[in-house]
Amino acid sequence: MKWLCSVGIAVSLALQPALADELFGDHPLTPQARDAFVSELLKKMTTDEKIGQLRLISVGPDNPKEAIREMIKQGQVGAIFNTVTRGDIRAMQDQVMDLSRLKIPLFFAYDVVHGQRTVFPISLGLASSFNLEAVKTVGRISAYEAADDGLNMTWAPMVDVSRDPRWGRASEGFGEDTYLTEVMGRTMVEAMQGKSPADRYSVMTSVKHFAAYGAVEGGREYNSVDMSPQRLFNDYMPPYKAALDAGSGGVMVALNSLNGTPASADSWLLKDLLRDQWGFKGITISDHGAIKELIKHGVASDPRDAVRVALKSGINMSMSDEYYSKYLPELLSSGAVTMQELDDAARHVLNVKYDMGLFNDPYSHLGPKGSDPQNTNAESRLHRQQAREVARESLVLLKNRLQTLPLKKSATIAVVGPLADSQRDMMGSWSAAGVATQTVTVLTGMKNVVGESGKILYAKGANVTDDKGIVDFLNQYEQAVSVDSRSPQEMIDEAVNTAKQADVVVAVVGEAQGMAHEASSRTELALPQSQRQLIAALKATGKPLVLVLMNGRPLTLVKEDQQADAILETWFAGTEGGNAIADVLFGDYNPSGKLPMSFPRSVGQIPVYYSHLNTGRPYNPEKPNKYTSRYFDEVNAPLYPFGYGLSYTTFRVSPVTLSAPTMKRDGALKASVEVINTGDREGATAVQMYLQDVTASISRPVKVLKGFQKISLKPGETRTVTFPIDNEALKFWNARMQYVSEPGQFNVFIGLDSARVQQGSFELQ
Repeated sequence: MKWLCSVGIAVSLALQPALADELFGDHPLTPQARDAFVSELLKKMTTDEKIGQLRLISVGPDNPKEAIREMIKQGQVGAIFNTVTRGDIRAMQDQVMDLSRLKIPLFFAYDVVHGQRTVFPISLGLASSFNLEAVKTVGRISAYEAADDGLNMTWAPMVDVSRDPRWGRASEGFGEDTYLTEVMGRTMVEAMQGKSPADRYSVMTSVKHFAAYGAVEGGREYNSVDMSPQRLFNDYMPPYKAALDAGSGGVMVALNSLNGTPASADSWLLKDLLRDQWGFKGITISDHGAIKELIKHGVASDPRDAVRVALKSGINMSMSDEYYSKYLPELLSSGAVTMQELDDAARHVLNVKYDMGLFNDPYSHLGPKGSDPQNTNAESRLHRQQAREVARESLVLLKNRLQTLPLKKSATIAVVGPLADSQRDMMGSWSAAGVATQTVTVLTGMKNVVGESGKILYAKGANVTDDKGIVDFLNQYEQAVSVDSRSPQEMIDEAVNTAKQADVVVAVVGEAQGMAHEASSRTELALPQSQRQLIAALKATGKPLVLVLMNGRPLTLVKEDQQADAILETWFAGTEGGNAIADVLFGDYNPSGKLPMSFPRSVGQIPVYYSHLNTGRPYNPEKPNKYTSRYFDEVNAPLYPFGYGLSYTTFRVSPVTLSAPTMKRDGALKASVEVINTGDREGATAVQMYLQDVTASISRPVKVLKGFQKISLKPGETRTVTFPIDNEALKFWNARMQYVSEPGQFNVFIGLDSARVQQGSFELQ
């Protein structure tokens, strides 16, 4: 295809300065100024230039930098992702400024999900903090480091509500709860975008994956989603809406189908709902290769048809395929796609570039050329202190029998396990530009804390898994998992001998980060057999056994809960993870994390989540009855419920006090409890408030989270914790898809997790 305008090249180049001079200046960052500017710019653009703006190119083996630079010169690229160094980004922007006709700047994007160079805990870990200030810290620093690398946009936050831990991408989200995901996602958008995504150290967010990707059938990646409108809007849509209301400039469209229609071909989702009802003005971006996949979904007959369907359905920018550039000219000439539809898509791309400030300064996130860091991975570019502080808050104490923890620094401690000294796994999935060698492992962190006071012994004990097929899968694209060539028995024998020399054993077990990632769905959630055998052998030594879990999803741990004296859930804790874990293990920090997902006892329980609907025959464990909704072969409650997490101190919550017994629709009331630290050391905990609509026009959940507060109390200290309740907190989508509250009785539950709560009630009039 010939990409240059019909005028000769010499004439085109001669026009460049005049045209370009009109683009750049001190443009007011207001919607009115933007709309006027973009309308004028579209009038100057050729059809090919408009099409070029819709193409998002990934730097990689299929698109080497040299080839991309030629595409840029010809106006075939609108944005770039997967390059994260200022030099490379500057060179590509230079290509636009020096050689393209209109000099429309590129924007640069990357998956900055939980940190750019400083890696923070995975999103499940951030959710475990139940602390919005911690999330703000992560968002601000992530944006600072990303912008300092020259990036303008991040594919984050991921706000897919997920109630099936078999899904590997549960690690990227904030868990099973709608409200928690909603407030975490909104906070992340506000922190990353700041006052404006055009600011020097802010980036534009692209909330993902729209919509309901976390509900894929069977927890299987890329699978279908089928659900009622009520469930969709009550449980899954609110986090996307909250992120967009917070100002997210982008939406990444999901790869799944929703009620039979692939999201990338769903005009109801992308136009009627997103644009018309929600008023979204930003950009919609397909996920990687999604337009091609419409053919296999069965809603497009061939590549040309796939492009027609995607563009007409509302996909503005095509990620990592060439279909728009190949087939849109023909579709336009045949009338299958209109110029108005092309202009609409190009307008949204140009709008976000304007909002990013790129028409004021295409190099705004790069700074002067001489300012580029000599060492892009320099230690001075990291934010270690904040990473350590946030990681501490993400850790969840699941068990602590007879105060096994905290450990004594004077003790001899055996540190064992395939993840105990793994830098790569500590970073977790989507670790952006993080460098494994800059990451602190559990073993290193414990040595740092103990120093000369005690003794740390180490043995690997087992490989993450002895299943060659799984190892090959994990290493398919990178050497992510190393395999010790010794036999399993040799490794266990070494670990047992090491344990026998110690006062206590700390076994670091769980998943390799690649086991909790995109395309890493699992049918079983148990620890791999190699690790279960190791734990059994360590238990047989009779030494106190502490399990430190590293994982990106809830696991089934019934046996391990019986074997271990203490269990600490650490997820994948990031760059400073090892130091943060050691701080908790030795008591320099009192754990305060709470689970954002329920832990099932077995895969057969899935989905197990706290905010389920009741049935006409609910199961009562205190008065079990055969003909009730239950499993007869296992305890029906989860092993660890949503919101659960222990401390090195203890807390007591008083009965609920309400400011009034009734509430009018236009009124509000307050629910309060007294929380007392009944232990002997200072500690923090997340106080949680849940509501239940007792009798409604449709069945409502047994309880839904509607508020939480993280508080810290000294020994013996009491604090009143108060939650406001207004009419908005009582609304839901009814059978007629009306967003309403209904009069009647509401229960209020307040506690330290979703299962153990104090109860009050009021009436909405």
